[in-house]
Amino acid sequence: MSKADKDPATPWRNFYGRIKGQSLNARQEQDLEELLPKLSLKNVTREDNPDRTPLDIDAIRDGRPVWLEVGFGSGEHIVHQAQANPDVLIIGCEIYVNGVASLLGKIRREGVENILIHAGDARDLLDVLPSDSLDKMFLLYPDPWPKARHHRRRFVTPEHLDPLAEKLKSGHEFRVATDIEDYVRQTLEEVPRAGFTLTEAPDDLSKPWADWFSTRYEQKALREGRSPHYMTFIRD
Repeated sequence: MSKADKDPATPWRNFYGRIKGQSLNARQEQDLEELLPKLSLKNVTREDNPDRTPLDIDAIRDGRPVWLEVGFGSGEHIVHQAQANPDVLIIGCEIYVNGVASLLGKIRREGVENILIHAGDARDLLDVLPSDSLDKMFLLYPDPWPKARHHRRRFVTPEHLDPLAEKLKSGHEFRVATDIEDYVRQTLEEVPRAGFTLTEAPDDLSKPWADWFSTRYEQKALREGRSPHYMTFIRD
């Protein structure tokens, strides 16, 4: 009997990709032990919330718009947006432990107070976010999974996009940035099928957003000759 058969409310999901990289330093370990529990969203994981009861988003937002960034990397963009938009609550979702530790360090040093973290699988978070609870969503330089047989692992697939469409308010933005041409292709194919409309012409995706923060990853991509693409979709 599979785990899903044992408990249909908490289906088992495979996760592909790295969860931890090189060893963390003592300060990062301390941040994970002391700071992360204070900033973590509660009742998101299947262990803590096996019935997948929706979060009380109104209590969490405290009157603020809620933005979500999936896969925040080292946290450069999410901290930039939090500082530029102090009246917005931004939820960052990242399963890579080293990235979570990097973000925690930036939050501590910059004194940012409007970020919450889900250090886990984005699918678990989307399970428990109520419908129409998000005001904006970012997917920035996601894992490209370049091999064709791995394209089903990309975020821009129905497994992720269908629940996202339910959580994002109608008329609100879903931003996607990538430097991988085939990821652009799949994004332009799959995201509209989930109920979104692209705001730019498909052949004019090279202009970054006015409030964009170019991360170290993007700068590396530019140095290596890869072209960033910036796509803005509106939830229908």
